[in-house]
Amino acid sequence: MAEAKKIGVLVGSLRKASFNRKMAKALLGLAPAGLELEIVEIGELPLYNEDLESQVPAAWSSFRQQIAACAGVIFVTPEYNRSIPAAVKNAVDVGSRPYGKGVWNGKPGAIVSVSPGALGAFGANHALRQALVFPDVQVMAQPEAYIGNAATLFAEDGSLAVEPVKEHMVRFLQAFEAHVERCGK
Repeated sequence: MAEAKKIGVLVGSLRKASFNRKMAKALLGLAPAGLELEIVEIGELPLYNEDLESQVPAAWSSFRQQIAACAGVIFVTPEYNRSIPAAVKNAVDVGSRPYGKGVWNGKPGAIVSVSPGALGAFGANHALRQALVFPDVQVMAQPEAYIGNAATLFAEDGSLAVEPVKEHMVRFLQAFEAHVERCGK
């Protein structure tokens, strides 16, 4: 049996009890056997500033190494003001530098957007897709995951309590496994 591919999961909300962190943790338990999901923290990354490349912050180095070791990445993000949180964009920027040596180059990716609102953070999902084009993240097109009404989805233990949402996320992860295989990472 082939070894499971390591997949980095980046959580856009920095709140410990956020719906996005709950979704990320739920995904860890729903992953197919061929994927090993691991949360990669982004909250302590210093804001990207090219001047710091001369003495790279330890947090940047660690983050870049973690992402480089992954066969793919899944972003789980809320929507802030119809876009992505600054922490997510900063992580994209830190990983995309130094120019020409970014850790994203050709890496398979997927986006799960989670919101207490009915639209499921649709705006953030598409803003992140746009931000991932130039760094060359191969974002899975289908199925999409816009998860709305997040306050109603989780059991007390953090698991997904709404069966159709759980089933959708299982299918999403299965499709992502196939996407990672197609991308050859």
